[in-house]
Amino acid sequence: MELCINNVSKQFKDLKAVDNVKLKFTPGIWGLLGPNGAGKTTFMRMMVGNLKPSSGKIILDDSDINKLGCKYLDKIGYLPQQFGYDKNQSVEDFLNYIGVLKGIGKRLRNKRITELLSEFNLEEVRKKKIDELSGGMKRRAGICQAMLNDPEILIVDEPTAGLDIEERRKFRKYLAQISKEKIVILSTHIVSDIEFIANYLVLMEKGRIIISGQNQTLIKTLEGRVFETTVLESEAAKLEKEYKIMNFRNEDNGKVTIRYIAESPLVDSRAVPPSLNDFYLVNVKEA
Repeated sequence: MELCINNVSKQFKDLKAVDNVKLKFTPGIWGLLGPNGAGKTTFMRMMVGNLKPSSGKIILDDSDINKLGCKYLDKIGYLPQQFGYDKNQSVEDFLNYIGVLKGIGKRLRNKRITELLSEFNLEEVRKKKIDELSGGMKRRAGICQAMLNDPEILIVDEPTAGLDIEERRKFRKYLAQISKEKIVILSTHIVSDIEFIANYLVLMEKGRIIISGQNQTLIKTLEGRVFETTVLESEAAKLEKEYKIMNFRNEDNGKVTIRYIAESPLVDSRAVPPSLNDFYLVNVKEA
């Protein structure tokens, strides 16, 4: 299965939100990473068919998704940052409603609802109104609706928004389990959401894809260039003008430990393994 983005752009009056994007998505977990305003949400809305490109095409296995119509939508699961629901609907009623809209038969719908409520620990609140749930529970209900049709392509905007640490862990585990034969696209500006779980990385800035590839391969390009050292706080301010400093940690006696990128390290520095955060901050100007 391949979802090909062929020179896709989206223009809103004077704003080009997505600019000539060309990508090929294959099964696995893809991290779509970029600052707020990079064009990620517009890009996703085109991939799920909510927006039509101003130019270019989106192709699933040699077929234009606009021509596939409902056959394509049947393969999609989508969780935006904010999803709509009737305030009077219970979790179960909401999922049944979404299941009907997706054309899922009653028997299969009930089976999937039961499975997903169990998977995401919502069984005890299935009769409770969604509007009365905590932010994390609402997000989990949103995940359930996105997975109801067992989609071949799952697209999630800000995947862990509102989830606590344990909920994030369980969601990542679930995604890892289902991604072997599915395309999973996670859009976020939070590096930690995708650092470990993503097989592939796509960096987006000002509507353009600035780099893409296998996650670990991209991170390894910084090997031997990431260092840490401890200096006086006053020195750190001066060094920031000369070096790309990725992080600071306060120490005792007016000192600070800095993590920085350089071809040649400062005296008394130690090399450290690069991270996705390092790679992101080096490559995204707006970060």
